[in-house]
Amino acid sequence: MSVPTDGGSRRTGRRRFIVLTAVAAVLALVAAGCGDTADTGGGAQASEEVQPVNRVQVMAPADPGGGWDQTARALAASFEEAGLAKSVQVSNVGGAGGTVGLAQLKNERSEDYLMVMGLVMVGAIETNKSQATLKDTTPIARLTAEDEIVVVPADSPYQTIDDLVKDMQQKGRGVSIAGGSAGGTDHILAALIAQAGDVPVENLNYVPFSGGGESLAALLGGQVSAGISGVGEYAEQVKAGKLRALAVSGAERVEGIDAPTLTEAGLDVELSNWRGVVGPPNLTDDARQKLIDLVDKVRASDAWKQQVEKNGWSDTYLSGDDFDSFLAEEQQRVRGVLEDIGLVQ
Repeated sequence: MSVPTDGGSRRTGRRRFIVLTAVAAVLALVAAGCGDTADTGGGAQASEEVQPVNRVQVMAPADPGGGWDQTARALAASFEEAGLAKSVQVSNVGGAGGTVGLAQLKNERSEDYLMVMGLVMVGAIETNKSQATLKDTTPIARLTAEDEIVVVPADSPYQTIDDLVKDMQQKGRGVSIAGGSAGGTDHILAALIAQAGDVPVENLNYVPFSGGGESLAALLGGQVSAGISGVGEYAEQVKAGKLRALAVSGAERVEGIDAPTLTEAGLDVELSNWRGVVGPPNLTDDARQKLIDLVDKVRASDAWKQQVEKNGWSDTYLSGDDFDSFLAEEQQRVRGVLEDIGLVQ
């Protein structure tokens, strides 16, 4: 995403000496007055001093080790490094695809509170029939998107995604696939792969875990046949040779991952996971705008850009009313997908 820069024009032409002298004198005075800010990289930045908020609380509605936890901690580090907050607290409230954390947020009354959420939560609300819904939040911003990856342990007999699907066809529930909470992005992708591979959805053996750390342990311990998660959660284990990547779920291959897209492998499936942040319900317009402004600033910071690059995320930023509209459309879309694959009635 490019950011337009301001341009200027140069006026040429002959000027009388007295005019040039006057202009030079004015410029000298301006330069002298700006001497203290010469090291800031520009007068525009120097004149807009960042006034950090006293505190920001960030909740990851999942156990440590997963994508929401990564996002929460990347946000916290960026708030601090960019000088946007004096104190940042991160908490984990795992369970039920984030709906346990969502229920806690429903009763939160702080105005400095953010909860990480995303496509997983939209699905989990439906499949878990959660009493707390996104109506019990204040939408702030969509942050990133990330492709999913299908992996197996390094010693697995499956060399390709086709090998895995063929075994699913033959063994049905004898092939287990680990992923995040039921109804989330990982579960949806597993069901779409089964559907595209002519495997009855009722024969899909999906094993949900509340955090990426748990699903990784199950994979490395040989407790499941395969796993699905965001690329960032398994990338290091793939590069280290502990896991083998069979396919990625986006429209294009992922740099650094030696695996085709599902479409390239002959499965008509394409899916990307997105993550964002919401605030507690019943925020005043002023409190909501302060949170939006804060997240706008961190997204523009070098600290956050480095986190996005390091984790292999895509910047899909959308804040305020635009994020409100996106959420409304996404809830309808996800419910339709879940109904199509039989996860909700």
